[in-house]
Amino acid sequence: MKAVVYRRYGGPEVLEYADVPDPKLSQTSVLVRVRAAALNPADYMLQAGLGESHTDAWFPVIPGWDVAGVVEQVGAGVSEFAPGDEVIGYIRQQILHHGAYAERVSASVEALARKPRTASWPEAAGLPLAGLTAYRVIVETLNIEPGETVLIHGAAGGVGNLAAQLALARDARVIGAASPGHHDFLRSLGVIPVAPGEAVADRVRALAPDGVDAVMDCVGRGVLQATADVGSSRVRACSIADGGPGITTVFARSDAAILTRLAEMVDAGGLRVPIAATYPLAQAAAAAQEALRRPHTPGKIVLVF
Repeated sequence: MKAVVYRRYGGPEVLEYADVPDPKLSQTSVLVRVRAAALNPADYMLQAGLGESHTDAWFPVIPGWDVAGVVEQVGAGVSEFAPGDEVIGYIRQQILHHGAYAERVSASVEALARKPRTASWPEAAGLPLAGLTAYRVIVETLNIEPGETVLIHGAAGGVGNLAAQLALARDARVIGAASPGHHDFLRSLGVIPVAPGEAVADRVRALAPDGVDAVMDCVGRGVLQATADVGSSRVRACSIADGGPGITTVFARSDAAILTRLAEMVDAGGLRVPIAATYPLAQAAAAAQEALRRPHTPGKIVLVF
C-alpha cells in the first residue's frame, strides 16, 4: 500500500510518499481503508525526535493518530464492526511505526467508534484526539457544572474550541483567550473572546469580577501562572500544554465509549469540528505539516484520500 513515512527524525522535509507492507490484522483489530487523517502538533514534534526519551520509533514511521475510514476486514474475535462500516479512531500506539497517513490502518476495536453520520470525512477525522482531550478536561478533570465560568487559553485551537463547546453544552459561561482575528469565530460558538498578552488577567477580571471557576490551558508558555489571580477561591485548573509542579496535565486516552458519545453530539448538532484546510495525502503531507506549524484559520488540518 501507499503511505507517507519518515526514515529519520526531522521536519516536513523528511516525509516521503512510499510503498510499505499492508498492516497486519490481529484477532481483535479492524482493517480500515483510510478516507481522511487529521494532523496534530504531536505528529511533527515526535517526527522531530522530541519524544525519543519516552517513545521508541521503528523506522520507517508512518505518522498520524487521527483516522476516519471504512472497515474492509475484521479480526476473528471482532463482533463490534463489519466490512462497510464507517468508523473513526484515535490509533496512537506505544511505538511509533504504524500511523494514519496511509491507505490502510489496522486498529484495535477499543480505539474505534462509528463515524458521525452528519460529518464529512475531514470533520470525522478531526474529532478523535481533540475531542477525547477536550472531554477529559471539561467533563472528567475540571467537572464543569451549570452556571460556572470557564477560562480557556487557546480557545480557537483544535482542542480549545471543542472544549469550549463541551463547556457550553454543560450550561457554563466560557471566556476564550485567542488572537483578535479569531474572535468572530469564538463568538459564533457562544464564547466571550479576550485577547491574550500581558493584560489578559485584567481583561478576564473585568468579565468575571467574582473570579472564574476553572481554567484550561491549551497554550503553555506560563499562561496559567499569568492568570493565577483570576480564579475564585476554589478555582480548578489544568493544562494540555504545560507540565511541572502544581500543574495538572491532561492527555487524550483511547476510549471508544467517549468517542461514541462525541460522535452522537456531532449528529445531534451539539458539537462541530471546524476544518481549516484539507490536503491530498499523496502530494501534500509536508505542506500540510508546514501549514499546521504556522498561524492558520481556526480548525483542523486534514489529509484526504
